Amino acid sequence: MDQKIINLYDEYTHKPLSREVFIKKLIMITGSMAMAMSVLPMLEGNYAVAAVAEKDDNLFTEEVEYEGAAGTKMKAYIARPTKESKYPGVMVIHENRGLNPHIKDVARRVAMAGYTAIAPDALSPLGGTPANEDDARGLFNKLDTKDTLTNFLNGLTYLAQRNDCDGNLGCVGFCWGGAMANQLAVHAPDLKAAVPFYGRQPDAADVPNIRAALQLHYGGLDERIDAGIPAFEAALKANNKPYEIYIYEGANHAFHNDTSAARYNEAAAKLAWSRTLEFFKKHLK
Repeated sequence: MDQKIINLYDEYTHKPLSREVFIKKLIMITGSMAMAMSVLPMLEGNYAVAAVAEKDDNLFTEEVEYEGAAGTKMKAYIARPTKESKYPGVMVIHENRGLNPHIKDVARRVAMAGYTAIAPDALSPLGGTPANEDDARGLFNKLDTKDTLTNFLNGLTYLAQRNDCDGNLGCVGFCWGGAMANQLAVHAPDLKAAVPFYGRQPDAADVPNIRAALQLHYGGLDERIDAGIPAFEAALKANNKPYEIYIYEGANHAFHNDTSAARYNEAAAKLAWSRTLEFFKKHLK
């Protein structure tokens, strides 16, 4: 697919660009309304795609609530192996679309590897994630930054205190969730491993506070996010922080999201995920 289309979609999903303006620009690139409508399904999420079935005999899943900032009830999805035991805990943090079927699928993938996974819904204070992605994206601007961080920190505390968690904690996040994973690395002293996928980097001044080992994944074509790599890596080196960094050439932002055919890069996604699971195995088990 034309990289101009990918870049336009990235602009649409991350900047204040209305759907009407997005479609008009898409028509200009493709040449017609018919062509624009033909490529749109390849850009937007197809949640029928799932690596792990919603109902799997090997997994236990449930919907839970825990206490967030200022008495907020945070909603979250839990997945773990069926056998009752204590497993390392991994928080799975969604993109700027909220807690959707894709992220629940990722939580199940984590669980299948032998972890208790929790996927909180950042939009819980605003009523939860709506079905319409445009509506969901719009709600993120209404979240209080400080309270949202507290909500995810509280989620780690809740996870650690569950009977099916052994207290060893990690997190993995994507896009907006990748930025949150970086923030948890800064603010959660008990976090042992953080894996941000194409997430906005924390301020260099905050890097000394990081206690978790980091594994960073970036798409080589993701100019917007990749612009922050040099300063972040320099700060990590200067402060002797343990980290791994992988840049996947030819891969776009959101290359791990297999519900978007246009941006999904199978080779990069599978390699990055195998590295993620090995990283968690090393630091959490």
